[in-house]
Amino acid sequence: MRKFWRFRSFPHYHIVDREEMRVRPSSLRRLVLSGLFIALGLVMPFLTGQIPEIGSMLLPMHIPVLVCGFVCGWPYGLAVGFITPPLRHWIFGMPPMPNAIAMAFELAVYGFCTGLFYRLLPKRNVFVYASLILSMICGRIVWGIASLVIYGLTDKAFTWQMFAAGAVLNAIPGIILQIVVIPPIIIALKRGNLLRDELYL
Repeated sequence: MRKFWRFRSFPHYHIVDREEMRVRPSSLRRLVLSGLFIALGLVMPFLTGQIPEIGSMLLPMHIPVLVCGFVCGWPYGLAVGFITPPLRHWIFGMPPMPNAIAMAFELAVYGFCTGLFYRLLPKRNVFVYASLILSMICGRIVWGIASLVIYGLTDKAFTWQMFAAGAVLNAIPGIILQIVVIPPIIIALKRGNLLRDELYL
């Protein structure tokens, strides 16, 4: 009885429902998966031997971020994409600065766009490819803008030739790899009921 009147006497006390304190299973799942995708983004560049020339061709760090957007949704894809390049630079020294900053914006847009486009477009398989390609275009545009701003703060000039080489010409093997690998992964997850629309609510 004394405990009851204590709560009545001080309005700032309130009874917390246990259900309010629980983390939604889907939210917890997305947090765990996001951590996994960050870990993959840190490890997968080792497949190219930490060689920048090969890494810029195969783009191994891009794959986990693009998949994260599909699987976890745009907020998590954006966060994973923005965190991974600077974190990897801090731990392993690659990618070098200021490329890591430009890549942070690029990959953030990848994760954001795949999650957003997949949510907005119809869930047919062809739109998985459409979401991926549109996201790749948006990310490369943002990478160019970010590089232009970053290089503008230094003595180096960011030219159209550098953009074409970095965003398209040198990246053709990586672009092909992403188009070949990522949509089948997403389609397989859908068929196995491992990619559910409730994750986007």
